[in-house]
Amino acid sequence: MPKVDVYKTDGTKSGQVNLKNDIFGIEVNESVMHQVVVAHLANKRQGTQSALTRAEVRGGGIKPWRQKGTGRARAGTATSPIWRKGGVIFAPKPRDYSKNVNKKVKKLAMKSALSSKALDKNIICLDDLKMKEVKTKDFVKVLTNLKIDGKALVCMGEKDDKVVKSARNIPGVTPTFAGVLNVYDVLNHEKLILTKDAVKKIEEVLS
Repeated sequence: MPKVDVYKTDGTKSGQVNLKNDIFGIEVNESVMHQVVVAHLANKRQGTQSALTRAEVRGGGIKPWRQKGTGRARAGTATSPIWRKGGVIFAPKPRDYSKNVNKKVKKLAMKSALSSKALDKNIICLDDLKMKEVKTKDFVKVLTNLKIDGKALVCMGEKDDKVVKSARNIPGVTPTFAGVLNVYDVLNHEKLILTKDAVKKIEEVLS
């Protein structure tokens, strides 16, 4: 059963917490994580790109000049793709890029992502995370006390606006909460900072 040290926001240890072995200690399945990350990125695409084909460009009804005798290349329409302001060959049109992933696959991918962080000892547990006021400088102090200088995902049990607003302007730091935690964010950050409440909620959902 993986054990993680619990810290206070001033950087001092306050104990240890036992993480569930079937969530934070399973064999990492990279192919499942890859599948879920690809689906996540695909679902973020808007798919609103659009361009006009030669049939949709306005004009082009008349032949620009006569077929022979001008010395110029033959031209039948001004909407030709080889002309400036002409249509686009194989023009992109709005489409849906979304991919569906089974719930069991999503759950296995999340367990694998959390287990990989635990295996690499990149999980930091906080006793509690509260901010008296919205102040980025105060949150930077917390990260300094925890000796974190790379990309970090800060996960709370529930959304706290003061914490979110204090952390969101720090480069490489992403605040989130247990209800919306996803595989891509876990893998995209070097360190995973979890509050005790977040650990409980994650274990409730994934167990």
